[in-house]
Amino acid sequence: MCPRPLGSPFAVLTTVKPLLRHVLLALGWVFLGLGVIGAALPVLPTTPFLLLAAACFMRSSERLHRWLVDHPRYGHHIRDYLEGKGLRARTKLVAISMLWASILMSVFLFVPYLAADLLLVAIAAAVTAYLLRLPTAPE
Repeated sequence: MCPRPLGSPFAVLTTVKPLLRHVLLALGWVFLGLGVIGAALPVLPTTPFLLLAAACFMRSSERLHRWLVDHPRYGHHIRDYLEGKGLRARTKLVAISMLWASILMSVFLFVPYLAADLLLVAIAAAVTAYLLRLPTAPE
């Protein structure tokens, strides 16, 4: 079990309003579902959705956040990121590959506007730079 000292990234914010708490709880379940589906489908990344689910649960349900962070199959991705260890090399490779595959497909097949295409490429470049800047966690 991972300790949860106050002020750590694991600490649950208790000042969240009830409506926002329910919205975050629902989003957490949606992101968790997408992450689990992503474990089976190669075109859908797992780790980003698990990180989003953990962030939503962190602010809505301490019990669900603890369950997700301590999960034997998925918890190590979240713990590595929250503890500052970064993402594993394979996770970075899959995330960047899927990002660029979907962006390039959108640019060349679906989005007919040059300004939108440039914006998509700029966003993908920024996300790629962020992922590459993160430390690489040991396998």
